[in-house]
Amino acid sequence: MMPLFDFPGGIHPPENKAQSSATPIRQAPLPPQLHVALRQSMGNAARPCVAVGDRVAKGQLIASADGRLSAAVHAPTSGVVSAIAPQPFAHPSGLPELAITLDSDGEERWIERQPLHDWPQRSGAEIRDFLAQMGIVGLGGAVFPSHLKLGVSPLETLVINGAECEPYISCDDRLMRERADAICDGIAVTSHALQARQVLIGIEDNKPQAIAAMQAAAAAHGFGVVAVPTKYPSGGAKQLIRILTGKAIPHGVRATEHGVQCFNVATVYAIGRAVLHGEPLISRIVTLTGAVEAAANVEALIGTPLDQLLALARPHRDSHEVVMGGPLMGFTLPDLAAGLTKAGNCLLVKSPALFPPRPPAQACIRCGDCASACPVSLQPMDLFWFAKTKNFDKAQQWQLFDCIECGACSYVCPSQIPLVDYYRFAKSEIWAAERDKNAANLARQRHEFRQFRLQRDKAEKAQRLAEKAAQAAARQAASHSAAANVAPASDPKQAAIAAAMARAAAQREAAPLPEQHSSGLNDAKQAAIAAAMARAAARKAAADEAKAASGQPPAPPPTSSGLDDAKQAAIAAAMARAAARKTAADQAKAASGQPPAPPPSSSGLDDAKQAAIEAAMARAAARKAAADQARANQQPDP
Repeated sequence: MMPLFDFPGGIHPPENKAQSSATPIRQAPLPPQLHVALRQSMGNAARPCVAVGDRVAKGQLIASADGRLSAAVHAPTSGVVSAIAPQPFAHPSGLPELAITLDSDGEERWIERQPLHDWPQRSGAEIRDFLAQMGIVGLGGAVFPSHLKLGVSPLETLVINGAECEPYISCDDRLMRERADAICDGIAVTSHALQARQVLIGIEDNKPQAIAAMQAAAAAHGFGVVAVPTKYPSGGAKQLIRILTGKAIPHGVRATEHGVQCFNVATVYAIGRAVLHGEPLISRIVTLTGAVEAAANVEALIGTPLDQLLALARPHRDSHEVVMGGPLMGFTLPDLAAGLTKAGNCLLVKSPALFPPRPPAQACIRCGDCASACPVSLQPMDLFWFAKTKNFDKAQQWQLFDCIECGACSYVCPSQIPLVDYYRFAKSEIWAAERDKNAANLARQRHEFRQFRLQRDKAEKAQRLAEKAAQAAARQAASHSAAANVAPASDPKQAAIAAAMARAAAQREAAPLPEQHSSGLNDAKQAAIAAAMARAAARKAAADEAKAASGQPPAPPPTSSGLDDAKQAAIAAAMARAAARKTAADQAKAASGQPPAPPPSSSGLDDAKQAAIEAAMARAAARKAAADQARANQQPDP
């Protein structure tokens, strides 16, 4: 007989378990439609991996875990996915949750199951990964992903929780009575994964049949079955560990740090079914009790509509609300169209006769009954004031989050104050503030990173532009160097131009240009002009002789340039003015320090202009001589 320990506080409410525990577990009929919520565990909701219209088999994965604190979801039966949309959800908030609606085909066609028959040779990590794929969570109410509790080994003591202290609930009691061998199989797998040195199964002493069944099944495995005193909330994990081992687990410390881990009997049963039979968690046992005609425990598929499940127990006509869980820790369901979740261990139907309305709350009288009943040794009356005045910092200092929300304080309060409701409100506000703070920190970090990224991109762009400019300058310098050092033939166009210039130079050397005179005309043109002038002079002499013979005065002799005196005077005046302007410009440049212009020719013009003027004068003289000759030819002979 091993020694037992006690925990502080606790209460002894009426049990009301016999109504549902008297009959064996029944199999709930297959519903035509299932609403399988994607949030089936503490943490993140699962992510769907099927689409509307897909046909699925029983046990097939339909939603994969999203992150570490999440659980996979499997098809409870075979059928067709008809919708993936928000549906009513079993939660105190009443908010809908995304769910997969499955229309059952009635065939119950399983996938090919792949159990771990060689689990004794598997490591704890391999078993942990396998259970994560099978969607196993804690079925005692917390729905914590079970594979995360297998991460520490070796373990000193594995505690199996069969206390089931909450009034009205008897699903674990019936499970231990009827399936003790399967429970012990799951305990063996769990113990192997954790390498536990000993296994202790704690069951309240108000369940003698369950104790006897578990003792018979555990004897073959060497597990210890311990009957613990009936007191609420001895089914709490920390409280049962304290009773069986004497170890008090403080707030914020994992039980594994003290060499202990605790699993619910329904959870280890699901572990055994998964490892030994390849069955994922797709059903659970639910207690239907309260104001009903046929209280019982039924095994129902996850996703079964709660109203159809309750119809099996035939609720009383005066029933007005349904609680999921027990009367102390449960919550009122906002919508019975919601599908059954893995956390749904009990549906308690309330009626005015069975559950009279709670009297209105009165002022706290500081009696201290709540502190005496608290199993965690808190000061509930102070936490109540902090929560009511929204002094959340002070509530946290007084260990608000040590509260397990068992409801013992509310149960004994003579002022009928719903103390647990205040604690839940304070916790939710603190969590919301923490979420807002984390969101603000995340937004700040994203803003700071964005500013950093913009500055980084700006610097990188400037560096790229500088590199491109340097590369362009290097290419330009290289091209100039190549142009100076590389032969022109390296460029086809340059080579062609050079060849053409060479040919032109060769032609000039082979056939030199005619010698040019100082007037800028070559010999041929000069000879033509001289001949024309000679002919003009001859014609002029003949004309003069004819005029002399006829008694007319001869024409005035032309100037040396072939122009008359008036034109010659005008040209001389223009040339004088040009020379004067040139001299003034040279003097101005000399005064400013600039070099003077090259000296003009004797006529005041440069050689090119002088040649042009002489050519023009020669052509004018030729035309004048031709005109005179024409006039002379038109006169009659005397």
